[in-house]
Amino acid sequence: MKIIVGIIILLHALIHLLGFFKAFNLAEIRQLQLEISRPLGYLWLFCALLFLFVLYLVLQGKFWWAFFAIAAVIISQSLIILSWQDAKFGSVLNLIILLISLPALGSFYFQKKTEKEVRRLVQLTEDSTEMPVILENNTQLPEIVRKWLLNSGVKDKPEVAFVRLKQQGRMKIKPEGEWMPFQANQYFNLKAKSFIWAARVNSDSLIYFEGRDKLINGQGEMLIKLFSLFPLVNEYNNHKIDSGAMQRFLAEICWFPTAALSSQISWSALDGNAARAELEIYGKKVSGIFNFSEDGELLSFQTQRFYGGEQDAREETWHIEMLGFKEFSGYRIPNKCTITWNLAEGDFTWLELEIIEIDYNTAHFYSNLAMLH
Repeated sequence: MKIIVGIIILLHALIHLLGFFKAFNLAEIRQLQLEISRPLGYLWLFCALLFLFVLYLVLQGKFWWAFFAIAAVIISQSLIILSWQDAKFGSVLNLIILLISLPALGSFYFQKKTEKEVRRLVQLTEDSTEMPVILENNTQLPEIVRKWLLNSGVKDKPEVAFVRLKQQGRMKIKPEGEWMPFQANQYFNLKAKSFIWAARVNSDSLIYFEGRDKLINGQGEMLIKLFSLFPLVNEYNNHKIDSGAMQRFLAEICWFPTAALSSQISWSALDGNAARAELEIYGKKVSGIFNFSEDGELLSFQTQRFYGGEQDAREETWHIEMLGFKEFSGYRIPNKCTITWNLAEGDFTWLELEIIEIDYNTAHFYSNLAMLH
């Protein structure tokens, strides 16, 4: 995508150089029959240089290239109108550049909004005890959970207060839909039991989505925008979304296992190698079942979760299967998993993800996700 955009911008820049050459008689330009004054010639040159600057910003991956692109389009179209008989077909390129620039502009503001929310997430609580984890102090912990935590490497590790991670994988919107690749950054404030997840989802066509999932103070929000501009989902002030976000947080403690020892999470042993965890935030409660191997390896998590946030949405089984493990900063965590809805009409595996990077107690915002590929 970046190469295609670059070629279009370069072509348009070169076309504007023709207006400069025409004004100063530097070359015979048969395509331009109307006279162009020297002052306008300088403007044609300026527009060409502005488009070349936009090309440089695109190739450098600067997210604010769209501001300059739109300015260049406005100047360009004004020049084209003044030489409409000769230059009217340049309007097509301006329209293409504008249609590419507007989603990029929307993505810029989407990312800035997310960055502001992450900064607020960090500020919810900045104190961290950094005390080492002592499993022996947790006498009520089921033995299988204790084995899992030991396997995960939490013993004598400092308490984790903030987590940031990068994901990649693929997802489906509906059971019969096509798989679409995605990239995501996620941030957790474990003291506040809150997170922000920001993702970019591409498709085989030029269509893409940006999404943000959030849990703050027990309240969930879900936002999905087509081309970073048009809201497809914007759910908040909805108890079904709240509980779903809390259930997601509970499931994802496997990536920062010291959180399993939080006073807001209570554990109870079940038959076999399973344990139920209950999370409480400001009086709201959710629970889920963690399944382990005999040796304490985490195998899966499942809960009853609302399938959507609509008024008629029903609770369905939401199942996460762990497929791979990797060590990050001394913690052995599941870095690959699939997420499946067990529906009456059949299983719907909608997400396959991989953790490719994770930092503990690093409260900084990642650089933006790449918007042009």
